[in-house]
Amino acid sequence: MACCLALSSALRCLPSRSATLGGDDIVIELVEATGFGSWGLLILLMGIVFFHGLFFDWIEITLIVLPVFSPIIGVLDFGEHIAKVDVVYWFAILLAVNLQTSFLTPPFGFALFYMKAVSPKVVKIQQIYTGIIPFVMLQLIGLGMVIAFPEIAMWLPRPLLN
Repeated sequence: MACCLALSSALRCLPSRSATLGGDDIVIELVEATGFGSWGLLILLMGIVFFHGLFFDWIEITLIVLPVFSPIIGVLDFGEHIAKVDVVYWFAILLAVNLQTSFLTPPFGFALFYMKAVSPKVVKIQQIYTGIIPFVMLQLIGLGMVIAFPEIAMWLPRPLLN
């Protein structure tokens, strides 16, 4: 229990310590050195989150990814596709949609284990793994739609935040 509390407090201090020690500047310099541009970085960040979703739960992903990605998100510019003030909220929604896939992707998709627990004994976990492929594809199509058409996700936050 004490280790969990110590780890939790260390993770809560990480973003502020990183910013104080210049970690944000280092991350931004590394990202600018890649030369990907805003769209390339967005695809890269979404790919990293999706890859982490294969092995980690959403809590671990957000604790690992958000302190590193937050300075990057602040400098992204998508021109007229989405307003600069809305990029952070749009990215948060993209991240949430992307994290939904972590519940469905093997080997640690919790929804898969719930499905196995309630299914008959003749259903094997491999059958469940192959059965979720269309649903993961639907999630990725939904993520692509929110990327291509930000208004799908921003119709409610804009009036609430303005």
